Amino acid sequence: MPTRIDFYFDFVSPYSYLASTVLPRLATEHSASIRYRPFGLVDLMQRVGNRPTTLECRNKFAYAIADLRRWAGSYGVAFAPTPHFESIDFALLGRGALVAIDEGRGADYVGAVYAAVWAHSVDLGRRPELVAVLDQAGLNGTRLLESAGSEAYGEKLAANTAEAAERGVFGSPTIFIGDEMFFGNDRFDFVAEALKAA
Repeated sequence: MPTRIDFYFDFVSPYSYLASTVLPRLATEHSASIRYRPFGLVDLMQRVGNRPTTLECRNKFAYAIADLRRWAGSYGVAFAPTPHFESIDFALLGRGALVAIDEGRGADYVGAVYAAVWAHSVDLGRRPELVAVLDQAGLNGTRLLESAGSEAYGEKLAANTAEAAERGVFGSPTIFIGDEMFFGNDRFDFVAEALKAA
């Protein structure tokens, strides 16, 4: 049975976008599988007493943008954050990920949505643009979003958030190899060591 990488994330997190571009390579190199675990970052922070200090401190925010550009350059991936954050329903994106995961298409969904938000500046707050992104990834965007809007998937996202809090998660991205937890985009050397040892 392959080693499992548990990847806890929210699409609102740019560092989680970066992590999502690295994890598939690590999984391939170490014959591991990725279990995608979307959760609600704001709800989780409230549960565990964390705060989004990058958004609260102007200097820290400016540094984070420069840091994100450096990491994107290091990974060879695009970084062009969407200017449409206020219109995007990130909870819907998380619920949509759960639908895709249930259908065995989680990796395709996660890759497409992260790229749209953080690499291609797409306004996913506009339903036609979101449907188009999912359709281009080979998913049935209209049908998937209808499922994502159901009460059942709202409850699943809430359950994922509660599970993340119980497991010790305090932010996004968080990665587990077995019971060993790694937070952030800059811990992949340690993740690789844990995968080798698993």
